Amino acid sequence: MAISLLNNISALEAQNQLDITQNNLQKTLFELSSGSRINSGADDAAGLAIANGLQANITALNQSSNNANDGVGALQVADGALSQVTTLLNRAVTLSTEAATGTVSSSQRGALDAEFTQIKAEIDQIGSTTAFNGTSVFTAATTSIFLSDSNSQSSIGVTVGTIASTSVVNGASTVDLGTDALTTATAAATALTDINQAIANVAGIRGSIGAGINRLNAAVNVINNQVQNLTSAEDQITAANIPQQVTNLSEYTILNQSGISALAQANSAQQSILKLLQ
Repeated sequence: MAISLLNNISALEAQNQLDITQNNLQKTLFELSSGSRINSGADDAAGLAIANGLQANITALNQSSNNANDGVGALQVADGALSQVTTLLNRAVTLSTEAATGTVSSSQRGALDAEFTQIKAEIDQIGSTTAFNGTSVFTAATTSIFLSDSNSQSSIGVTVGTIASTSVVNGASTVDLGTDALTTATAAATALTDINQAIANVAGIRGSIGAGINRLNAAVNVINNQVQNLTSAEDQITAANIPQQVTNLSEYTILNQSGISALAQANSAQQSILKLLQ
């Protein structure tokens, strides 16, 4: 090759190769520092689009899991409150059974009826004030638990129903304890029948709530499995191959150093022309 003063072709070639090496070294350092194979759209446009879609799926599913768990929490609050209602009704059974016997005086029945009245008032209090996240759990309206994976949507409807001493409802069975009293033996016997039915109705309501809890827990299990699989799929697309990148780092570091040396040699080669002028 002829020596030229106008252009240093060797230096240009060395510079070009050095630029390529430095770009590869920079990309390797990006992958090692981020742990991700895709740090910009230029790295893998198609892979980035797929990974972003998977991330949207995962985000929606995680929130859906939270929604379902919130629904479980609300139902558990209702179930716990109904457990206390059952305890109160069991105490009412004791009171009405005692009031129905002939060995109890009128004044004693009055005391038993006063406690029974307080029990009914407490059942009303539970029904009206028990809340989850500021919202009453005992409502006739259906609560919709929204679930999504960003591509499809669904919901699980949960209905707890209302609870009050005047209306203990389970399906077609409704019990009104509001008019019951323990002031006479006959009235106490009638109240006992209503109280026992109210206990059965509360048990039925708790059974329905339990079924709702089980359904929501099953939905959470399915969602968590989806999140696991989608996360694995996303990781396969975006995760950097760390062992390979460590190898590349050594290779490109050496090439970068040798490229700089080669460029220095190419730039100094033209100085040999000066010897011809001596």
